Amino acid sequence: MDLPAVLRRRPPHHQGLLQHLGAVPPARRTKGDPVIRVLLADDEAMIRAGVRAILAADPGIEVVAEAADGREAVDGVLAHRPDVALLDIRMPRLDGLAAADELRRAAPATGIVMLTTFGEDEYIVRALSGGAGGFLLKSGDPHELIAGVRAVAGGAAYLSPKVAHRVITELRGGRMSQEVRARRRTAALTPRERQVLGLVGAGLSNAEIAQRLHVVEGTVKAYVSAVLTRLEVKNRVQAAIVAYEAGLVEGTGRGTGGEAGAAGAGPDPSGPAARP
Repeated sequence: MDLPAVLRRRPPHHQGLLQHLGAVPPARRTKGDPVIRVLLADDEAMIRAGVRAILAADPGIEVVAEAADGREAVDGVLAHRPDVALLDIRMPRLDGLAAADELRRAAPATGIVMLTTFGEDEYIVRALSGGAGGFLLKSGDPHELIAGVRAVAGGAAYLSPKVAHRVITELRGGRMSQEVRARRRTAALTPRERQVLGLVGAGLSNAEIAQRLHVVEGTVKAYVSAVLTRLEVKNRVQAAIVAYEAGLVEGTGRGTGGEAGAAGAGPDPSGPAARP
């Protein structure tokens, strides 16, 4: 059985891009045009094979590496330095959103495109505020995949039409703007600092955070001080508001279980920012 026939037997939520593998005519490549190098990350081998087949219809796009989880994706990007990283959102070890956030700092020259089944507002906001240049749905047209890769490789942005419609609708209602602003404020924090900020937002004391993270209380004080400085807020209450709006508090979206990372030490909090 050929690959397209196999993929058409996948469950309905995988159909869309993959069910139209034969519908993408070969593209013409102008001599001298640089080939767009792509890393493809998805935890399902059949999905990777299908997406690779779609991209192969464009001679100006080459999949140079594949990954089955987010950690492999980050390592692959650092090793191959592709023009575009095409990431699924839900992957083991490190999800696509966390991988994109890490790559934004470690490999800023690589454009990020999220390719996923999930188009919820939370994922859209996290992806775009985290530095992704494209957001594509697996239920979309295969031409969107090629167009999205080309757009992001060229420094532009690309959203699936359904995603673009939702973003416009939400922005008109003002519901996404508050969270987007909050996420922009927290984008400069390290993963560990965001984790600490989420726990501050949940109302935990320094001692409770230290117990949760298995570190000494002095280390937590340094993290909190660094967070307050970077967010340019005066105290824990203001920091907690930012954490809640950004979805860093458990139960509000992102949660606090992000990838742990090193944070720069700062002086112990004092004045209104201090909490025993």
